[in-house]
Amino acid sequence: MEQIARNIADIARNIEIVGADPITRHGFTQVPNFVLTQKELSVGAKLAYAMLLKYAWGDQACYPGQLKLAEDMGAAERSVRTYLKELETVGILEIRQRGLGKTNLYRLHLTVPKTGKRLQSRPANFAGLHRQ
Repeated sequence: MEQIARNIADIARNIEIVGADPITRHGFTQVPNFVLTQKELSVGAKLAYAMLLKYAWGDQACYPGQLKLAEDMGAAERSVRTYLKELETVGILEIRQRGLGKTNLYRLHLTVPKTGKRLQSRPANFAGLHRQ
């Protein structure tokens, strides 16, 4: 039994952060490479995707207001709407309205379907897929 506890303790410490300061202590957000390399997306759209990922990691969903998103990105609300539309157009973001006076629900698609061929430069449209 002692060996199992030691193994669990070793697994829990398999990543050690050295030199964390107040900035790095807030964590990191990983963005899929296929998003970063999308030529169809502007830098702002890629940043918007990263921000939505940042919001979503804790709860598996996110629904920040566009004003909050704009403030966090250092962008105008109109620009944020443009960036979100870009992400929706390439099929990696789904936006669902939750009701009058409520913020939208954003569904991020983190995978590209396998087609048997090399990945296309644009992921397929995911609008019809629903994950549980």
